Amino acid sequence: MKKFFKILFFTLLGVGVIWTFVYLYKKSRPQEVVYVIEEAKIDTIQKTTVVTGQIDPRDEVAMKPQVSGIISEILKEPGQSVKQGEVIAVVKVIPDVSNLSAAESQVRVAKMNLDNVEKTYQRQENLKAKGLISTEEFEKSQLEYQQAKESYSNAQDQLNIIKEGISKSTAGYSNTKIKATISGMILDIPVKVGNSVINSNTFNDGTTIATIANMQDMIFRGKLDETEVGKIHEGMPITLTIGAMNDRHFDAVLEYIAPKGTQESGAVFFEMKARAILPEDVFVRAGYSANAEIILDRAAGAVVVPESCISYEDGTSTGSGAFVYRCIKEDAPQEFERQAVKVGLSDGVNIVITEGLQAGDKIRGIEKTEEK
Repeated sequence: MKKFFKILFFTLLGVGVIWTFVYLYKKSRPQEVVYVIEEAKIDTIQKTTVVTGQIDPRDEVAMKPQVSGIISEILKEPGQSVKQGEVIAVVKVIPDVSNLSAAESQVRVAKMNLDNVEKTYQRQENLKAKGLISTEEFEKSQLEYQQAKESYSNAQDQLNIIKEGISKSTAGYSNTKIKATISGMILDIPVKVGNSVINSNTFNDGTTIATIANMQDMIFRGKLDETEVGKIHEGMPITLTIGAMNDRHFDAVLEYIAPKGTQESGAVFFEMKARAILPEDVFVRAGYSANAEIILDRAAGAVVVPESCISYEDGTSTGSGAFVYRCIKEDAPQEFERQAVKVGLSDGVNIVITEGLQAGDKIRGIEKTEEK
């Protein structure tokens, strides 16, 4: 029995030693590398850039009052369409006490002067009828009377303007009614009835009563990095993607590139504007965020391979002497030969081969990994 276990022990020990040598021998042998085989094909490559921005009306006009006062009435609401000349709100003038007192005083003085001149005129008129004064003296008195009446009327108008912001003679040109200066849609009315407003003057811009814009003429505004601004030009087609509208796509045309850039976070950006081409049945609200996709370069009907198949003489993607490994034998063991090529446009995934390969040629791709 002891002899049996002794034989079994040495047998197992021998098998273990042999297995160890076999395992180490296999591990020491170089493993055969297997590559993915890629095929050159005809395709279209385009290099694009995406600019983030928003959709805005081309022109937004702010309605400001010509007189200071208090909003007494608002006749429109945001979202309503208005035509040029329609009244949006009415301002009630709050007169300055000192100006009001001075205007009332001028009216009283003008009235007294008119009464005095009128009495003189009536006397002169009676004397003229009796032939006691010359025509020249009578016409002089008549002129003074007309001037006194005009002064009194002007003083009354000035008083009405201070009180109500309008005079009887200029009722058709009332500046207490805030009217639309353009036709379009009201985007915002930031004031309410009872709010005080200031007229536009030398010292401030004035209170905005309403903002109006033509919503049929929309543009995309964005900022483009300086590394790409030299590759675009006015008139280029653009594809707009508006996230708020279920990622719908719209065409646009690049209209403007700022001649001067602005520095932000260490980078220089240039403002760009593009005219949005919107269908008539689509309503785009002002301020929608959007992305503009611009095609910087395009190669159609070119021989294309994955960029990972390309190698360079100095080992970098910017080096010279690009080459690939053409497949001679696809089955194991695989065989390849080096083939110099000239490359063109790349989109980051695929690259155009301008010389050295034809459609259908098979080349070495990335190394296959063992699936666990």
